[in-house]
Amino acid sequence: MTNVFIVGGSGKIARHLARQLSTRGHKPHSLHRDVLQANELKALGAIPVHGDLLQLETAELARLMADSDVVVFSAGAGGKGGPQMTNAIDGDGLELAVTAAMAAGIRRFVLVSAFPEAGRGKAVSETFENYMAVKKRADVYLAATDLDWIILRPGTLLDTPGTGKVHAGLAIPYGGIPRADVAAALVEIIEHPEVNRIIIELTQGDTPVAQAVQQLAHA
Repeated sequence: MTNVFIVGGSGKIARHLARQLSTRGHKPHSLHRDVLQANELKALGAIPVHGDLLQLETAELARLMADSDVVVFSAGAGGKGGPQMTNAIDGDGLELAVTAAMAAGIRRFVLVSAFPEAGRGKAVSETFENYMAVKKRADVYLAATDLDWIILRPGTLLDTPGTGKVHAGLAIPYGGIPRADVAAALVEIIEHPEVNRIIIELTQGDTPVAQAVQQLAHA
């Protein structure tokens, strides 16, 4: 059993992740801002942890994370609130979570990031350009630490049912991916610590999730 602390626990990927972790016998702790979400998270098998990423100090977040084996950062502004909110959650929030994990003595940290080619070839707003820039800075920040980090870059997120099959690699063609399959990949990453200090791009594909992730373990 692994204690998993999920930052952004009320998000769509995080909800799939909580359910899948609970089903596999792990203990997900889901950080959420709205107290009304607690019962929904409990129904997924998560332990709700109330806290606002925009208000928490490092020591407070480290205390909430205490005794966790791994942190999964799946928080994001989702385009709401403009660049300021993106900077605060996707950027500053990630840095806060990394610092808190270090303070809590947690070595393993998994970041759900963004596929570099997202939106390319399309007319995008300055808000989206800022989002991609913030995501890259967050990747750089985490990768510069000595944590046992993993950065997962899923393609376009879909609400279609998961297939249990993906394409995962260091650099792969762009595509879509059901959120449920992103969560399944996160579960496999959590269960296989030998998959470590690597950036993984992820889309839908033909390889079973477990096999696709395990193939990326360091020899």
